[in-house]
Amino acid sequence: MRYSNTESPQPPAAAPLNPSLMEHLINARKIFITGTVDEKMAKEVVQHLHILAAINSLPITIFINSPGGHAESGDMIFDAIRFIAPDVIMIGSGCVASAGALIYVAAKKAHRYALPNTRFLLHQPSGGMQGPASNMQIYSNEIVRMKNRLNLIFADATGQPIEKIEQDTQRDFWLSAEQGVEYGLVHNVIVSEHEIAAHYLAA
Repeated sequence: MRYSNTESPQPPAAAPLNPSLMEHLINARKIFITGTVDEKMAKEVVQHLHILAAINSLPITIFINSPGGHAESGDMIFDAIRFIAPDVIMIGSGCVASAGALIYVAAKKAHRYALPNTRFLLHQPSGGMQGPASNMQIYSNEIVRMKNRLNLIFADATGQPIEKIEQDTQRDFWLSAEQGVEYGLVHNVIVSEHEIAAHYLAA
């Protein structure tokens, strides 16, 4: 089931990082989520989250730039972020859309940041199937359940009434970084990593 930006082509998932660079990122407690959200990406991100959580309880920083992708893969990363003990500091960059936006709001609001040129896209899940009418009705019902669940998640994450979330996401709903702050999606727009430490300590 897709939960993606249908107006933009889906780029392939990023190529694997070399072991040396991955070791440096693990030591720095940083994870990059770039490209299409799929099963392979979700598995790797969740593994890294649990490895870092097992090492110590220091914060983990995630940089995200994703046009969206597979709904269940986004759910897997979302749940893992909320499951582990360490705080997750989320930094939006480029485009954070659809399933990418779902992953973004897994972090606590006080830990959600965006770089100045970040754009966010919220919208309803979409999908299509062929088959017997009974199966199509089951699939349609599942889409509705997913839509309602996502509306609740974004309402809770932003502080917006669920009625407003439902209305805004009937069509593609784009937000700049600053608009994301006004909407309650983003805690703060930052231009330097030094700002994160100051905000994190004050949170």
